[in-house]
Amino acid sequence: MSGHSKWSTIKHKKGALDKKRGKIFTKLIKEITVAAKEGGADPDSNPRLRLAIQNAKGKNMPKDTIERAIKKVAGGDAADYSEVTYEGYGPKGVAIFIECTTDNIKRTVADVRSYFNKYGGSLGTNGSLEFIFDRKGVFTIEMDENMDEDELTLELIDGGAEDVEFDNGFITVTCSMEDFGNMNAKIEELGLKADNAELQRIPTTFVKLDDESFAQVMKLIDTLEDNDDVQKVYHNIEATDSQMDSI
Repeated sequence: MSGHSKWSTIKHKKGALDKKRGKIFTKLIKEITVAAKEGGADPDSNPRLRLAIQNAKGKNMPKDTIERAIKKVAGGDAADYSEVTYEGYGPKGVAIFIECTTDNIKRTVADVRSYFNKYGGSLGTNGSLEFIFDRKGVFTIEMDENMDEDELTLELIDGGAEDVEFDNGFITVTCSMEDFGNMNAKIEELGLKADNAELQRIPTTFVKLDDESFAQVMKLIDTLEDNDDVQKVYHNIEATDSQMDSI
């Protein structure tokens, strides 16, 4: 999946940028809140909450911050969030899929639509990008210099991995959506710790852009990611190394 390699690399860079902006904790707390409301405040009996806590720890969120978010739900003090998605096209036909968690859907859709309009894109209808993105489980693991790549790859494939990439000091493991739970268990069994584990929308077709168009589309994506209601933004840009370095 050479296309996925380009995707995962750009996501690593974008993740680092998000962290600098201080947005990542806000997004993680929302996921913890939704997970606890949906399945209860006990992570032992709530797989989604357990995963949200795992991801929060992977991003170095303090333990007391995690516990405070869960206690708010248990005490009935947490915000009432809805999960919504939006699909559209940016300049040059770039497909953009947005996942949001919001306490005000009218505000969120107005914001998202205004961003598309401002940067030369168009918001589409739900389902319009189904043929462009596949839902996959993606795990990001920091590499250890003592790892035997071939042996580890075989173990991960045995656990359900469709693709294993070693790149930029990280291992990116991809599996089908149906094998997500089994893959998470296999990673734990191998004594590995995933810095991030989630269902992502992986593009099946890609768009190449010149540098000017790339910069224009990235302005739209950056603006979307800056919005506190936006959890994740997916796109199908096949970026060059120099374009990724410019982010």
